[in-house]
Amino acid sequence: MPHVDVPGARLYYETAGHASGEPLLLIHAGIATLRMWDPLIDSLAADHYVIRYDTRGFGQTTCEASGFSNRDDARRILDHLGVARATFVGASRGGRIAIDVAVETPDRVTGLVTIGSGPGGFPEIELTDQEESLCSALDAAWENRDYRRMIDLETQLWAIGPLRDEEDLDADFVQRAYALGRANLHHQSPEEHAADELEPPAYDRVVDLDLPALVTVGEFDITPALMQFEYLAATVPGATRHLFTDAAHLPSVEHPDEFLAVVSPWLAANGL
Repeated sequence: MPHVDVPGARLYYETAGHASGEPLLLIHAGIATLRMWDPLIDSLAADHYVIRYDTRGFGQTTCEASGFSNRDDARRILDHLGVARATFVGASRGGRIAIDVAVETPDRVTGLVTIGSGPGGFPEIELTDQEESLCSALDAAWENRDYRRMIDLETQLWAIGPLRDEEDLDADFVQRAYALGRANLHHQSPEEHAADELEPPAYDRVVDLDLPALVTVGEFDITPALMQFEYLAATVPGATRHLFTDAAHLPSVEHPDEFLAVVSPWLAANGL
């Protein structure tokens, strides 16, 4: 299996499409692995060089408890494959990593697509009662080291959404959402994987980004994600915004055809 050896970890990655195509780097959400992108790969790889990887603490990447930089890991994946610049497509924390790389090393990022993401340093947002209840249950599961319950609660909070009932959703999507989270169960432990944070944070620096940007979110995402979406759409110069209806935190998984119908023309229009 393809891996990149970096200090303290072996990063698992996959590629699709011809290496001469416009490169895309896909960075998964914190409730998933690189498998979240599976429904999109064939379409994107038709005219792109698609690169995706499992970040530390997720999927098939292995790592030790040590300090590291998610930004460096993303750049090392590109370096290993001989890619100087790529369009970054990031979901949730993957989008935050993408934003950080774009702010810190703009020469490595040709375009930016975020899904339910926000910049580092974003002010704390008050949760709704439903969101607060699920977060309290998550905290209790962590304290009890009931990692399976914790992961499932994360799926309920983010992928299902606090305002939706999973029984009303497509059963295949619900099953897939839980499977994506549970694939990370073997990584759960009380040990800390301390990621180096960008300083100063991206919150005050995204206004200086000079690249095509597509900022997206699902209408049933949680309150902080919705607020971060509005901030990025208003602050990143020239950003295109899109709200996916009938979706929460994983619109590209829940409605992949709709996601491609938005992203593919945007990539083409921007020469990416």
